[in-house]
Amino acid sequence: MALTIFIGFWISKQASTGLRSYFLGGNRLPWYALGLSNASGMFDVAGTMWLVSILFIYGLKSIWLPWLWPVFNQVFLMVFLSIWLRRSGVMTGAEWITFRFGDDRSARLSHLIIVLFALILVLAYMAYGFLGIGKLAAQFIPFNLSELVHLQVFLPEALKAASLNAEQVAERARLLADFNDRAYGVIIILLTALYVIKGGMYSVVFTEVMQFVVMTITCLAIAWVAMAHTDAASIAAAIPDGWTNPFFDWKLDLDWSQLLPSANEKIASEGYSLFTIFFMLVLFKGILNSLAGPAPNYDMQRVLSARSPTDAAKMSGFVSLVLNPPRYLMIAGLTVLALVHFQDELRAMGKSADYEAILPFTLAEFLPTGLLGLTLAGLLAAFMSSFAAPLNAAPAYIVNDVYRKYINPEASEKTLIKLSYAVSIIFVMIGTAFGLLLHSFDSALNWITAGLYGGYTAANVVKWYWWRMNGWGYFGGMAAGILFALILAIPQLNLDPLQSFPFFFAICLAVVIGTSLMTPATDMAVLETFYVKTRPWGFWGPVQHSLVAKGEGVEPNKEFKLDAFNVVVGIIWQTSLVAAPIFFVIRNWTSFGMAMALAAVTTWLLKIYWWDRLKDYPSDYRPVAAEARDPATPAPAASVP
Repeated sequence: MALTIFIGFWISKQASTGLRSYFLGGNRLPWYALGLSNASGMFDVAGTMWLVSILFIYGLKSIWLPWLWPVFNQVFLMVFLSIWLRRSGVMTGAEWITFRFGDDRSARLSHLIIVLFALILVLAYMAYGFLGIGKLAAQFIPFNLSELVHLQVFLPEALKAASLNAEQVAERARLLADFNDRAYGVIIILLTALYVIKGGMYSVVFTEVMQFVVMTITCLAIAWVAMAHTDAASIAAAIPDGWTNPFFDWKLDLDWSQLLPSANEKIASEGYSLFTIFFMLVLFKGILNSLAGPAPNYDMQRVLSARSPTDAAKMSGFVSLVLNPPRYLMIAGLTVLALVHFQDELRAMGKSADYEAILPFTLAEFLPTGLLGLTLAGLLAAFMSSFAAPLNAAPAYIVNDVYRKYINPEASEKTLIKLSYAVSIIFVMIGTAFGLLLHSFDSALNWITAGLYGGYTAANVVKWYWWRMNGWGYFGGMAAGILFALILAIPQLNLDPLQSFPFFFAICLAVVIGTSLMTPATDMAVLETFYVKTRPWGFWGPVQHSLVAKGEGVEPNKEFKLDAFNVVVGIIWQTSLVAAPIFFVIRNWTSFGMAMALAAVTTWLLKIYWWDRLKDYPSDYRPVAAEARDPATPAPAASVP
């Protein structure tokens, strides 16, 4: 922690030179550093706890559950969307809206609503991360903060009451434990905020690269300990039939009734029993989410921070390569230790079995002193990374997209950076407050992935591929999406966000198309600038014809089929990198060999059909008017200095 904070402050001088340096690292950071940073930011404690719990219950079929996010959006980014996005040269996702729709009233409303969405998303991520780090820290840090509260608050009350019944005692114990979790969460958040607020993107990236090294060593160590304390026979005795098979029929067909009945109840409560229906919903939603491009969070900021469009694509591909193998070595290691050694405790919990307790239990029971300390440092680093990234994104939207655009366009860089500090502090306080209200990973995760991202999807799919969509259509679609996401968050309605997704996506899509057609099209000059710089494929015929009529025609993008092929190959490649380390830890050598062979073949295909064909701009690219407003955009075939 001391080293992280020291690096953050030491490098903060680089961030203080201007707003682009603070939020994007001045577009000088190499793609592999951004890739490691992005991977580190995705390696969160709460997510790791959830992935361990689902691997425990669902076995190899759990490799499909993270498609809820969807994890394969990184493949769409690396194949084409990162290149399209980085060609804009903007600083934030909200600023991109002006690039796409212009600067009339509808574009400004669209600009403001994407700022609102981005800030809601930032708070959701911060609260979700807070929930995990408090649970972890309270298990291992020896000083019990709740004892102080017990003496000052509950003890006088107990003396007055003379005696407490068993139910009252249990409730006070739960409150004290909950307080301990959250108190440590607050402390670690404040320490993380120190270096992020001071150093901006430079601090985030450099500290996350250091943290990723710690986490990788931790992952390898946990996998080694797990394989030393288990064997193939003990694992086989602790799992139901079908646990090691990643493929599935109409139903899940995992029967825990003889080993751990509460696992069957958890499967039924989560609605995954009819696994084929769940998988089709996840695939449908995941493809649409991925086609929408990155949400305005840390992922988008990394893309916009890249030196060039091809660097942005390389960075997105590098994330899957460096994140999945070590992370799943850790997840598989923790899971097999719990399968063999923790089932008695889970059975004793009965229907209230806490599968999120698997991670801290296995760490405490099986890691020796020293290695346990390193592991806790690695998990702490993972939290700091996942919290730092959205915290860096929040002030970018408030300061750059609201204050500088609408309130004080002439503000100095020094004033803007100081304001960024203040905004970050406010968001730390609000994000922590939301985190105090959360009690379940599953509910938070489901709402973020299916509710919040679901509301984002319709408007942001259409914006890339249909020329006639205008600012009014975007504003209407996003407003409807945010409204539906907030409705899904009302617990009394008991709506499943994933099952509701097709319906509210269809409604949002109808709003986007209907509103766009009932209002004037975006100014053709704005569309031409966007099209020439971005060069997307899709329905852009009228813009292409307008350019031809002016004698300024450009070659249309004809790479849809190649991009689609690379996306399919990329998803298979990414999935094999997830499955291989799990097969390795459980010693299923045949399946491990097949997964590695698949990874090798798909890597070769991506090298030929993706990597070797990367280019910053089409061969007929020429400067357009937008570059006068964006001096950071690189010249053709040149990298940003």
